[in-house]
Amino acid sequence: MSRRGCSEDSEARQTLLSSSESEPEELDSDGGEDILYSSQRIPSHDDQGSAPRRLTYEEAVEEAGFGVFHGLLLLVCGWANASDAVEILCVSFLLPTARCDLQLSSSDMGLLTASIFLGMMVGGYLWGYLADLRGRKRVLIVSLSVNGVFGALASLAPWFWLFLLMRFISGVGVGGSIPVIFSYFSEFLPRLRRGAMISSLATFWMAGNILAAGLAWWVIPASWAHFQLGPLTMQSWRVFVVLCSVPSLSSALLFSLMMPESPKFLMEAGRKKEALHVFRVMFSVNHWRSSKTFPMFGLVTSSPRSQTRVSSQASGCGRLLEMGLAPIRQIFSGPLRSRSLVLLVVFYTISFGYYGLWMWFPELFKRIEDGGSPCANVSRAPQLLNQSSCYPPNTAVYMEGFIVAASNLPGNIFTIFVMDRVGGKTLLSCSLMVSSVSVFFIYMVQTKAGSLALSCIFSGVSVIGWNALDVVGTELYPTQLRSSALGFFTGVGRVAAITGNVVFGTLVDSNCAVPILLVSALLLAGGLVALLLPQTKQTDLS
Repeated sequence: MSRRGCSEDSEARQTLLSSSESEPEELDSDGGEDILYSSQRIPSHDDQGSAPRRLTYEEAVEEAGFGVFHGLLLLVCGWANASDAVEILCVSFLLPTARCDLQLSSSDMGLLTASIFLGMMVGGYLWGYLADLRGRKRVLIVSLSVNGVFGALASLAPWFWLFLLMRFISGVGVGGSIPVIFSYFSEFLPRLRRGAMISSLATFWMAGNILAAGLAWWVIPASWAHFQLGPLTMQSWRVFVVLCSVPSLSSALLFSLMMPESPKFLMEAGRKKEALHVFRVMFSVNHWRSSKTFPMFGLVTSSPRSQTRVSSQASGCGRLLEMGLAPIRQIFSGPLRSRSLVLLVVFYTISFGYYGLWMWFPELFKRIEDGGSPCANVSRAPQLLNQSSCYPPNTAVYMEGFIVAASNLPGNIFTIFVMDRVGGKTLLSCSLMVSSVSVFFIYMVQTKAGSLALSCIFSGVSVIGWNALDVVGTELYPTQLRSSALGFFTGVGRVAAITGNVVFGTLVDSNCAVPILLVSALLLAGGLVALLLPQTKQTDLS
C-alpha cells in the first residue's frame, strides 16, 4: 500500500500498477448514488446543498479523458491478443518436422490442428459466462495462465495422444482470453474512439502471426535447438513450443500487476465505488502532465443489471446447467434474435475458411516447394515418415509463412483509419467476398510465385473481416451478455475451425480441390449474410 503523503494524481498513477491492492478514495452517497470528490476533504454543508452531477457510463468515460492510460491498455491487451495468436498458430509451423517425431499421418495432423479449437470451443462459452458473472480481469488472468502452462507442458509430451491432450487444455485457456479481452478493452473506450482502438487491438493478432512465423524460421531449422533432456530428445520444434508459451504467461503477469477491473462491469454489478476509483485512475494517468483535478460526480446506470432467473426446483448440476444456458436463451430471443442468427452464420463461415486454410499454409507451402501448386503432388503415394523426410527442415517454408503473416499489415492499417468512417458491417461483408475470390484463384494458379501472392492477398484482406467482426460483435450486445455472446460465437467458430481442419486433413491427399473450393464458397456466403447485420458505427455501449 502506498502512503497517503503523496499527491493525489501520483497515487492514482501508482494504482495502475497495483490496482488490486488499492483502496478507493473517500466516497459519499447522495440519493443512492456514489459520489467521488476531487480532493481529500469532507464535503461542507454548502456542498451538500448543491446536487453533484450524475453521469452515465459513456459520460464518465469521456470525463476520464483519452491518452496515456489507453496507450498502456492497448499494449497490455494487445500483447494478450498476440499471445493467443502465437499459441494457436504454433502448431501449423511445427507440423512439417513434428510429423516425423510423432509419426503423424495427414489425418493425425488434422486432428492436432483441430484439438486446440476443440478446447477453445469448450473454453469460449465457459470463460465468457464467468467473465460476465465474476469480472473480466480475473478470468483473463486464469485463462492466460492455463494457456501458457499447458502449452509449455505439451513440449515434453513423448506421445501423440499426450501432446494432443495438452494442446486441447491449452485451447481451453485460449478460448477464454480471446472473447473476454475485447469485452474488457472496449469497456474503457470513449464512443468516438472505439472503432479505431478495437481495430488497433486486432492488429496485435498480426503481431502474433509474425512472432510465431519468425520464431519458427529462427528456431526450427537451427542446429543449436537440439539437446537431450533425460530420456526425451528435445528437437527444435519442442523448443519452439516452449517459447510460444512465454507470451501467454507474461500477459497473465501483466494483468495481475497492472490493470484494473472494467468500470462498465463494475457499474453493472452495482460496485459503483470501485468503478469511480477506476475512472479516477484513468483520469490521473491521462492527465499526468496537467494540474487538472478529478471532478466530482456520481454514477447512474441506464438500466439495472439483469439477474438470471433459475427455477427453485432445479438443484445441483441442473441449476448450474440452467444458469449456464440462460445467456444463450437471451441472445436468441427478442430483438437480439435476428442479429444473433446472422452472427452465427458469419462466425461459422469465416472461421471455417480462415482457420481451415491458414493452419495448413506451411504444409501447402511445402507441397508448393515440391510441385509448384498446393495440389500438384496429390496423386503421389504418401511418403514414409522418417528423419530424412523431415530433416533438415526446408527454411523456405518458414520464410513463406513469415511473408504471409506480414501481409496482414496493410489490412490492419486500413481498418484503423477506415473503421469509424465506413463501419464494421460494410468492411466485414466486402472483406469476406474479396477473400472468397482470392481463395478460388489459389487453387487455379499453377506457380509457386502465384500461390504465394494470392495467399498474401487472402491474408491481408481476411484480417479486415476479422477486425470488423471484433468491432461489430462488441457493439451488438449489452454489458451483461457481451462476453457470454462473444464466447458462444467464438465457440461456434471453433466448431467451424475443427470441421475445416478435419476436412483438410482427410481430403488434402486425395482431392485437395474440395476443401479449397469449399472455403471459397463459404466465405462468399458469409459476406452476403453479413449484409443483414444492423449498422453499429459509433454506437453507445449498452
